[in-house]
Amino acid sequence: MKIISVEVMELKPRNNPRWRPVVCRINTDEGLSGYGEAAMAYGVGASAAFGMIKDLSRMIIDKDPLDNEVIWDRLYKATFWGQNGGPVIFSGISAIDMALWDIKGKAFNVPLYRLLGGKRREKLRSYASQLQFGWGDGLTSVCSTEDYAAVARKAVAEGYDAIKIDFFTYDRDGKNFTSEEATRLLKPYYLDLIEERVAAVREAIGPKVDLIIEAHSVTDAQAAIQIGKRAEKYNIFAYEEPTTPTPKITKLVAENVKIPIASGERIYTRWGYAPYFENGSLALIQPDLGTCGGITEGKKICDMAYAYDVSVQAHVCASPLSTAAALHLEAVIPNFCIHEHHVINLASFNKELCLYDYQPVDGYFRIPEIPGLGNELSPYALETADRVTISRSKK
Repeated sequence: MKIISVEVMELKPRNNPRWRPVVCRINTDEGLSGYGEAAMAYGVGASAAFGMIKDLSRMIIDKDPLDNEVIWDRLYKATFWGQNGGPVIFSGISAIDMALWDIKGKAFNVPLYRLLGGKRREKLRSYASQLQFGWGDGLTSVCSTEDYAAVARKAVAEGYDAIKIDFFTYDRDGKNFTSEEATRLLKPYYLDLIEERVAAVREAIGPKVDLIIEAHSVTDAQAAIQIGKRAEKYNIFAYEEPTTPTPKITKLVAENVKIPIASGERIYTRWGYAPYFENGSLALIQPDLGTCGGITEGKKICDMAYAYDVSVQAHVCASPLSTAAALHLEAVIPNFCIHEHHVINLASFNKELCLYDYQPVDGYFRIPEIPGLGNELSPYALETADRVTISRSKK
């Protein structure tokens, strides 16, 4: 079996031009195709991911798609920018790698978890993620303390026993906090506001629901420590991305806050994770299979984490293709902790991009049983996408 073409697509969700999933479909001479995603649909960089997949695709035409390890090493070593690279090149490698695994599962007619070693669990505990954007179809801005408590109760009423909120996204009037406000020692106003919200949510959900606090690396280390110390008394499950993800300042926060530290969506490859394992700063890693290097590399990262007694929660904020990939990996690793169910996965503009809409029931996911990833792009997504095709005639 040989790869004959790669279609690189930027999807066009209805009525949301800021959400820009970038995916690829790898086609073979035996009629099998596989889908993969570069998980840079948000922030700035989707067009760069699109271009990176296009450039990398020229290197895999006529290769055997089952040789995922061989192809991964070629993309890493023969591109110059692969070694010690960042999110753009590794999102491109990730998308191609994910599509290769999809083909492999279809070639052997088994779901992906079978090829990764077999599932250890029939269902996966999940948490309702990013409730500062509401919890329902579409994204809103949660500003008042009462609304934080209300949205938390809504998620718990649906069966979740864990939730995550960034309490430092919006001020009371709905305006985003600026980096100038967040990257310094914080005034009492900000600390009081965050604690007020955390306290209200903890009271609303009770003591038996896990609460994760998120910072999106907006705060610097000193502000993160201030917030963490205020939050300690509320029995916080994990403190995610409290500061810019670098090993030394992450360790500084971990040493000064009595809450387990989580990070990983902006850490790439096993080489990027190694210093965190060595300095013991992370209790929970969050590799994104659409940016960390794909399923091939993601599995290696999780295995390394296991050697250091570090738990895993895949970061998932992308199309339903990435959700399916994460479920397969989390089903097989021994150090799985919890699955992130981002509010973006409730949005109809995102759900309609794929054939299957995987959602948890009472806070737990089942693992896809369809051969390969277990998901594909919908007719709507295929018909409306901007695309370029790399093929044998265009090498």
